[in-house]
Amino acid sequence: MFQYPIKAAAQLAEAGKHAKTHPSVAPLIRRALDQGDVTAFMLNNGVLLLPGSNSVGDYILFNLRVFKIGGKRYRLEDSATATGHSGAIWHQGFLTYSKAIFDHFADIPPKFIIGHSLGAAAAQILAKSWGVPAISFAAPRPRWGATRLRNEQLSLSILRNDDLVTTLPGGFRHLGTAKNLKPRSNNAGLDHQMRHYRRIVDEHAGSLPAHWP
Repeated sequence: MFQYPIKAAAQLAEAGKHAKTHPSVAPLIRRALDQGDVTAFMLNNGVLLLPGSNSVGDYILFNLRVFKIGGKRYRLEDSATATGHSGAIWHQGFLTYSKAIFDHFADIPPKFIIGHSLGAAAAQILAKSWGVPAISFAAPRPRWGATRLRNEQLSLSILRNDDLVTTLPGGFRHLGTAKNLKPRSNNAGLDHQMRHYRRIVDEHAGSLPAHWP
C-alpha cells in the first residue's frame, strides 16, 4: 500500500493553496479540476491534492457558508445529511463536493489523498470510496453515525485543538484515526491556516508516525 511521510504531506498541503503556480507543485500536476468552488489536483505520483481555504472566514463570517455547487449553497448544519452509495450518511455538502471530484478523476483513481479544510472533509469520504489512504489537515466532520465503515481505517485526520472548524458540524464525526494536537503556545485567533498545521506537525513529530499508514 502506498505510504506518504506526514511531514511532507503537511508541506504539500500548504503549497497546494497555490498549486498551479507553486514551483515545486505545478510541474507535478497531471490533471486539475477547478470548477466553481471545487478544486483538486492529481499529481504524477498518484497523489490527489485537495486544497482548502486558508481562512475560517468561509465558516464564521458568512453564516457557516461552505461552498456553492450548481447554484445551491451548502452549509454546516446538523440536519444537512445525504445518503451515499454505500448507504452511509454524510454531510450533504461534503458528499456533493466529494462526488464532483470522484467523477472527474474516475478514470485515474489516486494512490493517496492529501487534503486541507474543505478538501480534508472530502479526503475522508474519498479515501473510503476509493479504498486508498488519506491524510487530512484541519478537517470538518463529514460522517453522521457511529458505525465503522469499510476502509475507514485508511483515513488520518490531524487536528489542532484551537481550530473551531474541526468541531463542525455538530453531531458529525471524523473518519478513521483523528489526532487532536495541542500547540505549544496559542496564537491569537483561530489557527486554521495550513502553515499553523505544518508547524504543529513539527512540534509533535515524536508522537506522530513518520508515515501514513
